[in-house]
Amino acid sequence: MGEAFLDTDTNRLIISSIFILYGNAASGDLAKGMALEVEDAWNEPQVFINLKGISYLIRFNIQGLLQPNISPDEIHANSDFRMNFFRVEDFSRLHISFVDEIGCNTGYFLYDNLTNHSTTAAHEYGHTIGLLHPHYLDIRGQGQPGIMYPRGTLVDAGYQWDPAVPAGTKGGTLNPAYRKVLPSDIQNLHLEKLGFNGEWKAIVGDFTNLYHEKH
Repeated sequence: MGEAFLDTDTNRLIISSIFILYGNAASGDLAKGMALEVEDAWNEPQVFINLKGISYLIRFNIQGLLQPNISPDEIHANSDFRMNFFRVEDFSRLHISFVDEIGCNTGYFLYDNLTNHSTTAAHEYGHTIGLLHPHYLDIRGQGQPGIMYPRGTLVDAGYQWDPAVPAGTKGGTLNPAYRKVLPSDIQNLHLEKLGFNGEWKAIVGDFTNLYHEKH
């Protein structure tokens, strides 16, 4: 989830989000690293949007903070569009990281998913601002996988865990480290449909404000 601001002075559409981490595997360094990874990934395409005849550069401004003692009541009462609350642990019952809805501000992250440039944080952020997994998960012959393709997607050999094995066998699916935010991912947000208020601000996503207990 994020807050969009239309900066008419610099011709930028800025989406600001803050990641609040809690849980036994959360740390200040992890929060900052996640924020930097997500910001870099989503800013890389340098996409412009045309609004009422004016071209605006879309930019993402992401911050990461550790709040180890945050309470359920604090999360439930949140009214800041920028705030996203993620529990981080070494174990998840689902064995994956997840967010609570498409267009949300809460979730549960598996620590191992957030290391080794896995792109998990950037992928899950896409869900929080409204993106689904693509419908077709066999993109062999199409080259670079976008950020919203899930693990298990069939891809060209160079994007597999093991490029030497046949597609669909062990090691023959998408290595998430090779995902990238593409211009099409940002276009799929349909930011042109945002309803800005008198301060040129709008909401991207929606509140879930759920506190997660440790699995």
